[in-house]
Amino acid sequence: MSTASPALDVKNRIKRSKSEKKNLAAGILFAMPVLLGFLIFVIGPMIASAYFSLTDYSIASTPKFVGFGNYKRLFSNEDPFFYKSLGVTTYYVFFSVPAQIIFALIMALLLNKEIKGRPIFRTIFYLPTIVPGVASAAIWIWLMDPDLGLLNQILSMLGLPGSKWIFSETTVIPALVLMSLWTTGGTMIIFLAGLQGIPRQLYEAIEVDGGNGWHKFWYITMPMITPTLFFNLIMGLIGGFQVFTQAYIMTSGGPNNASLFYVYYLYREAFSNFRMGSACAIAWVLFIIIAVLTFIVFKTSNKWVYYEGGGNK
Repeated sequence: MSTASPALDVKNRIKRSKSEKKNLAAGILFAMPVLLGFLIFVIGPMIASAYFSLTDYSIASTPKFVGFGNYKRLFSNEDPFFYKSLGVTTYYVFFSVPAQIIFALIMALLLNKEIKGRPIFRTIFYLPTIVPGVASAAIWIWLMDPDLGLLNQILSMLGLPGSKWIFSETTVIPALVLMSLWTTGGTMIIFLAGLQGIPRQLYEAIEVDGGNGWHKFWYITMPMITPTLFFNLIMGLIGGFQVFTQAYIMTSGGPNNASLFYVYYLYREAFSNFRMGSACAIAWVLFIIIAVLTFIVFKTSNKWVYYEGGGNK
């Protein structure tokens, strides 16, 4: 039971209240640059683009309100490039995301082994990630050149037929999927962090029970890295639907629109055709597609993502 007088309790509460208000003000002040940046550079443009998506706007003219006309034009196939770009991007995402995740996981498993020079190998495999996208694209244009490219020369040395790579309608997307493996260093590092968080005693326990390497991978490694896998899947889907540099630098959406990625199509509408209203509508459709896919993955995650502390409940 408190022996302090009511007057002293009131005085202490007033002191605490002043201190809490002071801390709150300091917190808001320090967070203000981030909050202002978020409002000005994220929320503001989103609201503006939502408005422009309902208008006929070409930068040089005053926006004219057309309701959902831009969306109707997209979904009614009046613009043949909308479904084409959507199909091309879905095709790319369907193959590139699993390929990147599997390749990065294999590399992480190998670089998690106790081998000589391991830090050097990790650095080498991560380096392409920090190479600017334009420089990477220039390198791959040379690598995939049908006549002088290194890849066809290697195939020729092995006695295999060459490919037209990005210069053929049928091989351009598989070629770009292959190229996407070049920048999986960041995904590999995240997998590596997940692998190093697995308790060693779990592997020791399965060894005692007579388990082999496959048992360790399937019954210990895979369940323990499912949160990491989940994160990489989400980021892969988001990044896959936003692929742009390859189409802009390497193919210009060709040949015959075979690599017309969705964001490149958006760019063409905005800065080549100057249909900003249509471009904003395309951007919002992409936002909704990514949001729906992310929601679906999140909703299914409790069936296949394992959290040691039961965080999936």
